[in-house]
Amino acid sequence: MSQLNILMVGCGKMGGALLGNWVKSGDVYAVTDPALETAPPQTDLVRDTGDLAGRTFDVIIIALKPQLIEKVMPAYATMLGEDGYVLSMAAGCSIERIKAVTGGAPVVRVMPNLPAAVGRGVSAICASNDASDAHLAHTQQIMDLTGTSITVDDEDKIDRFTGVAGSGPGYIFEFARTFVEAAVDLGFDQASARSMVLETMAGATEMARASDEELASLRNSVASKGGTTAAGLDAFNGDGAISERLNATVKAAYERALELK
Repeated sequence: MSQLNILMVGCGKMGGALLGNWVKSGDVYAVTDPALETAPPQTDLVRDTGDLAGRTFDVIIIALKPQLIEKVMPAYATMLGEDGYVLSMAAGCSIERIKAVTGGAPVVRVMPNLPAAVGRGVSAICASNDASDAHLAHTQQIMDLTGTSITVDDEDKIDRFTGVAGSGPGYIFEFARTFVEAAVDLGFDQASARSMVLETMAGATEMARASDEELASLRNSVASKGGTTAAGLDAFNGDGAISERLNATVKAAYERALELK
């Protein structure tokens, strides 16, 4: 696919994280978001919808909160070119709902996560039946600039993905925050505690990524019987409470994604 003209409607933290990598594709980006003071690098910031009069785009990206979709998007529906498509990253917002406010245009939904900001995101992609192979290929191309992506064949899978990977960084950050607090309570200063925790998490993750062993086996390789790790693990999840809490966490996020449809 040749160079495309793309309009991003809204540009919050997630949109900005993705856009910083997407501009590497060579496509031409315009962004409209009243909250932005300056244009993201290599993009054209449009302050008012009227400034887009007469312009058409090959792709319109929806980077809005789901609650704003019906209020904002109808004004942009006529700006999509004849062979264009809508790419939506609005969490939980169904293809049917997007089509209703964009004149029935082909839609590709993506569910990214925030580590896309550093090129380590993981994203799910789901296309409407009328989206072309070219539409899907373009989405896959730009999402792969932000990390890795998977393509799923129905929207329920993308909503389930939201509960695990889309919201997942928030769970990881919260775990890290409480882990750091525990290290501080043991007498370490904040900076040392943060470094120890994050480097330990990064190292363990890289070890798991490089290994074919089951995660339980890797866990057991650290936990000698009667040793310090075994004592810690017993206090951490010996009663299964953490397993239950994490399962409830993922389900709550998934159920919220369904509510947002």
